[in-house]
Amino acid sequence: MPRILIGFLATFAVALPVAWLMTRDDHRPAERVAAALPPGPRPGDSTDVRIGKLQATVRAEPRRADGYTLLAGAYLQKVRETGDASFYQRAGVAVDRALQLAPGDPAGLTERSALALARHDFRAGLSDAERARAQAPQVNKPFGVLVDALVELGRYDAAGRALQQMVDRRPDLAAYARVSYFRELHGDLDGAVRAMQAAVSAGGDVPENEAYVRSLLGGLELQRGRLSAAARSFRAALQAVPGYVPGEAGLAKVDVAHGDLGRAIRRLRGVVARLPLPEHVVALAEVERAAGRTAASERDLDLARAEQRLLARSGVNTDTETAIFEADHGSPARAVALARRAWEAAPSVRSADAVGWALTRAGRAREALPWAARALRLGSKDPAFNLHAGLAAREAGKRALADRRLAIARVGRAALTAGAQGELR
Repeated sequence: MPRILIGFLATFAVALPVAWLMTRDDHRPAERVAAALPPGPRPGDSTDVRIGKLQATVRAEPRRADGYTLLAGAYLQKVRETGDASFYQRAGVAVDRALQLAPGDPAGLTERSALALARHDFRAGLSDAERARAQAPQVNKPFGVLVDALVELGRYDAAGRALQQMVDRRPDLAAYARVSYFRELHGDLDGAVRAMQAAVSAGGDVPENEAYVRSLLGGLELQRGRLSAAARSFRAALQAVPGYVPGEAGLAKVDVAHGDLGRAIRRLRGVVARLPLPEHVVALAEVERAAGRTAASERDLDLARAEQRLLARSGVNTDTETAIFEADHGSPARAVALARRAWEAAPSVRSADAVGWALTRAGRAREALPWAARALRLGSKDPAFNLHAGLAAREAGKRALADRRLAIARVGRAALTAGAQGELR
């Protein structure tokens, strides 16, 4: 999955005061509505408890749009926690019902935009985000999905302008985290770290928000080659939310960087048992291969393929990610086709990198060079982008260019998968 910051917006509707549910009604006094409704979610409730309470709410008040919007947000949070993509379908049903009851409602549009972005339908996400902004220009929340959609569609100048407005209006965790990612895309890792530290300091509505940004901070430190700082950030994420999967996955990368493959495998097995997303399964497969456990690695790659199929059946577009997977572990020809389709749908630096790497692995390194340049046009120091560009340049006979790109990749090698680290040797 791409590291776009839709998580905060996916839970936006859930975070709205439940009192809003109890006071918006065209036909009955607020006191009577409040008395009729079941108890609403409380800030400390688990996601399962939230879902149960909100399901009771919509059963009691089936004509209230905001109840369905809140429920859709809770379903999206459940995907974040479990990786169960079937909750996308439930979220879609809930938010569609909300917008049937209240066409053009900005909260419903924002939630539907978050769902579209989670499924990597960035054009649909942008459309709903723009409509939400037009319907409620005084509300800050739609800026998050707007920025994310623009970034994933490669419209970086427009994303920067929208992000500046978001920060000017409310400099909170969601805004600072997006500033960090925007700086990271442009190669300013020091600035990205400062912004992510500001996001940590700003705090979120629930412990998971803090754990998330601390894990992202750890990833930035890995890119800077600072293993101790990265490990501290990942451990802090786990302190905020014990067992937090991105924190454990981050520590596994630190283990790999230190050469402790056995510990990395143990961590990643726990991660996959809790959240079997393809990115985690592939990471485990590559560490097992590096440790000489070929049969286990092949089983994990088969599991990754199965997870990709499940995501596709749930409406998630994984063309970019699957292209990289096929280039590394499957059919380079299929990788090229998938990557080109991903570029047509969302011409971003991520999809450009996928096209370039697929072409390189297909033995067409000279064709890959312009795509690698597109992937790095913002100045990114992303180790994978630079590794892919460096290997393309080396195979195309561009030794000086290859050396420059591979040197950048080596600085952040700890952020790479075990398989990609092997490419640097």
